Amino acid sequence: MTEQESKDQKCDRRTFMTGGGWLTALLGAVGMAGLGSVAGLKPRVLPDPSAQFKIGPPQDFPVGTVKVFEEEKVTICRDSEGMYAISLVCTHLGCIVTYNDSEQRFDCPCHGSKFTMLGKVTKAPAPRSLDWFKISTLPSGQLMVDRSITIPLGTKVAV
Repeated sequence: MTEQESKDQKCDRRTFMTGGGWLTALLGAVGMAGLGSVAGLKPRVLPDPSAQFKIGPPQDFPVGTVKVFEEEKVTICRDSEGMYAISLVCTHLGCIVTYNDSEQRFDCPCHGSKFTMLGKVTKAPAPRSLDWFKISTLPSGQLMVDRSITIPLGTKVAV
């Protein structure tokens, strides 16, 4: 075997490093694709909270009550005519309105819309009244609000 043939059979450093680099890149790409495929099997969105929630028995809401359920973004009101559930989501851009006890109204902190206790717009830019949700009585006597069912403004539940 000649010296040239011996050199050809041996792998010089440059060839070894180039081949090793390509092999490392290939294994890394395959590994990352595999990891991405496995991670993609798990959903990345959280489920929406239930549209229905219990608010308690009617006796927890005497006449004149305004109770805010912040997590559900709903307020429950009771007057002499009955009970009603109003959405706290502003109809302008979806900000969460706050109950202003001293003025007896709902105020939007984002763009200044104002709503009456019945959810009617008194100051724009909100284009329409706040949504009203259905309240029903369960067999146990508890009251339940269903945010998936909107009802006409002014529809109160007699309790």
